[in-house]
Amino acid sequence: MSESRFTAAQDGLRLHALDYGDRHSARLPVVCLPGLTRTVEDFAVLAAALASDRRVLCLDYRGRGRSDYDPNPEHYAIPVEAADVVTVMAALEAMPAIIVGTSRGGLVAMTLAAEKPELLAGIVLNDIGPVIEIEGVLRIKGYVGQLSHPGSYQEAAEFLRRSTGNQFPKLGAADWLAAAKRGWREEGGRLVSTYDPALADTVQGFDPQHPFPTLWPQFDAMAQMPLMVVHGANSDILSSATVDAMRARRPDMDVLVVPDQGHAPLLAEAGTIDAIAAFAAKCDGRAAAASTAKSATARTSAAPSSAGTRGTGPPDRIR
Repeated sequence: MSESRFTAAQDGLRLHALDYGDRHSARLPVVCLPGLTRTVEDFAVLAAALASDRRVLCLDYRGRGRSDYDPNPEHYAIPVEAADVVTVMAALEAMPAIIVGTSRGGLVAMTLAAEKPELLAGIVLNDIGPVIEIEGVLRIKGYVGQLSHPGSYQEAAEFLRRSTGNQFPKLGAADWLAAAKRGWREEGGRLVSTYDPALADTVQGFDPQHPFPTLWPQFDAMAQMPLMVVHGANSDILSSATVDAMRARRPDMDVLVVPDQGHAPLLAEAGTIDAIAAFAAKCDGRAAAASTAKSATARTSAAPSSAGTRGTGPPDRIR
């Protein structure tokens, strides 16, 4: 079961999150961050599974899902969204946390690693890395904001299949229909997208002659925390070459390649969920070990010296 929670951003916009599991669990919480135009619904299967023994928060950024739309589209930017995530984590007492970031969510996670590393206990990057492939950005640019009001869910499903079908060749008609119901909702007697159409502005100005800058400094900021990468084998956003370069910098990084899926893996299959759960357990163990070591250091520092405080003789008798 999940509960909707609402938090006010620093500028007053209302931000929505779905809260799963036991908020008093001794295990680290997981915070799920979706892609550019995506919502909490993308994590429904994963969150329900992980919530069997820990708390899971799934966030709608401003302009998506049940969060308020921003009257200034320039605020649909990663620094603003990262600040919103910090606000929600603090308000709902979910820090430090393991971040599962899909696409843009992974970029937000890397930003937080560089700016607020103390809030993070581990990161799962779902099909995103320091190098973003031009081909994938152009594909996303071609469909974001292009079908705000489909005539039916079936029309929306067909639009998604045409736009991203080469990324997910094994999905059937029922899968595309389910995806359409995550991307549009009924409102006022018609279907509307679950994101602010103004989000299209974030990619419409993309020029392939001037690709996005690489994010290796942000990637390196994660050096001291557990890291996992989920890579869609068909992805046109995260290349195998980039994954290899990431692994060269982080030999201890967990890598899961999801066959027959592209950008971004659905995180709904048993094998993928089990791998993420195992990674979260590893983060729990590391956090527990760090806490034990810190406590031991504190006890050692607080312990009185075995030597007397007066010269070199025996300590005063306890009266």
